[in-house]
Amino acid sequence: MCIDYRELNKVTIKNRYPLPRIDDLFDQLQGSSYYSKIDLRYGYHQLRIQEEDIPKTAFRTRYGHYGFLVMPFGLTNAPAVFMDLMNRVCKPYLDKFVIVFIDGILIYSKTQEEHADHLRRVLELLKGEQLYAKFSKCDFWICEVQFLGHIVNAKGIHVDPAKIEAIKNWTAPKTPTEVRQFLGLAGYYRRFIEGFSKIAQSLTSLTHKDKKFEWGEKQEVAFDLLKQKLCSAPILSLPDGCEDFVVYCDASKQGLGCVVM
Repeated sequence: MCIDYRELNKVTIKNRYPLPRIDDLFDQLQGSSYYSKIDLRYGYHQLRIQEEDIPKTAFRTRYGHYGFLVMPFGLTNAPAVFMDLMNRVCKPYLDKFVIVFIDGILIYSKTQEEHADHLRRVLELLKGEQLYAKFSKCDFWICEVQFLGHIVNAKGIHVDPAKIEAIKNWTAPKTPTEVRQFLGLAGYYRRFIEGFSKIAQSLTSLTHKDKKFEWGEKQEVAFDLLKQKLCSAPILSLPDGCEDFVVYCDASKQGLGCVVM
């Protein structure tokens, strides 16, 4: 159940705790071959609301007035607070063999022996903190895992096939809002598309408030090209990190190019 807390959110002091960048999370997976994914049961509901704040969550139904004793969905600070909690709980293992994003935990290892130890440690940690997982949404001891809209295995990182199917069936946008929705999905996978910003430039300009919405041939070409590149996105392999890398960069007003040597 999700309550409309827009008015409460307007007067709430925002928690600026940062959510991690997805790209940074996946960069930790170099050399991994075995995975376990844990999804926490009830997510935000595992956090209690402070006594004095319970009345602020009140809502009305035909059965009467109610307030949340645990953190509900819809509060502006809920993601930041839960992310902060999970980072503190998993701190001993972060950047070593654990990735955390909100209520999702990914355990990654290079060998089966390592994975047995890593999985045991994380499960003992969650048990000690009284954080409970939803078994039906967990995957244990697998060689390929779906996580945060990507497929991960020893070969590298792939775009989730379910997302590719959604992109294939996407019709041309007719409003700025629809353009933003498409760019939101495409932009999430921008690391798979060389020159993404340059290709998307004509579409991005349609989202500006002071610009009239005019869908022409230029936009159609950019839209189709992004769809084509996303549907044929390469596998991104992760470097082994054994040696130093040299990065050469160049930039202009239209784009940025980098080469790793």
